[in-house]
Amino acid sequence: MIRLSNVTVRYPNGVVGLDGVDLEIPDGQFVVVVGLSGAGKSTLIRAINGLVPVTSGSLTIDDMEVSGASKRELRAIRSRIGMIFQSFNLVKRTTVMNNVMMGQLHSIPAYRSMFGAWTKEEKELAFQALERVGIVEKAWTRASQLSGGQQQRVAIARALAQDPTVMLADEPIASLDPPTAQRVMKDLQRINRDLGITTLVNLHFLDMARQFGERVIGMRDGKVVFDGSGKDADDSVFEDIYGRSLTADDALSGQA
Repeated sequence: MIRLSNVTVRYPNGVVGLDGVDLEIPDGQFVVVVGLSGAGKSTLIRAINGLVPVTSGSLTIDDMEVSGASKRELRAIRSRIGMIFQSFNLVKRTTVMNNVMMGQLHSIPAYRSMFGAWTKEEKELAFQALERVGIVEKAWTRASQLSGGQQQRVAIARALAQDPTVMLADEPIASLDPPTAQRVMKDLQRINRDLGITTLVNLHFLDMARQFGERVIGMRDGKVVFDGSGKDADDSVFEDIYGRSLTADDALSGQA
């Protein structure tokens, strides 16, 4: 369970990222968060991961308080949260396997990680993660030699290698072509269904939100302005979330 109670995030420059947000996300749910740039999507995800401090209110994950947590407590919370970024955040000069193994660094002694001295069990967990996203044959390929879609699937495998209870994805398909974006979203959806990992995905594209949103949360100016299923999110709902008429850029297909 992820629970936000009257959560506000105010940045040092005075900008309000979240404005009194109340939200509950049950274990195992697949949630798509939509909204324009600056609506609060990224702030929401980063607050859940403890990357952005909560100014006021309460934010808990499985009854562990994120807001006000000590550095040690935050490390424990983050060890159970897989994070996927738009820019992949891979180490390009090393292999896919080494990138995936980095998802286990929280539980591996520094001296072993420095020399790549992985155990058989740790390697098996990494291979299983790569199999989940259909890219195990690239295990010993340098990350720099992969396509954008392949790199994002490696990033998902790295997050899976943490054995997380929560997966957070911040605009994971923004830089991908439509077929590749579909593949990445289907990977995330299948992992959620197979493993029961609570998953939050930030998206801008309304057609993808409708297709994959078991639950869609719409954000505008740091507030939750819609909370329902993707099937209920028609054009009028998205126009209310975006605060304007829809355009072709609001859909991955190019057709709003």
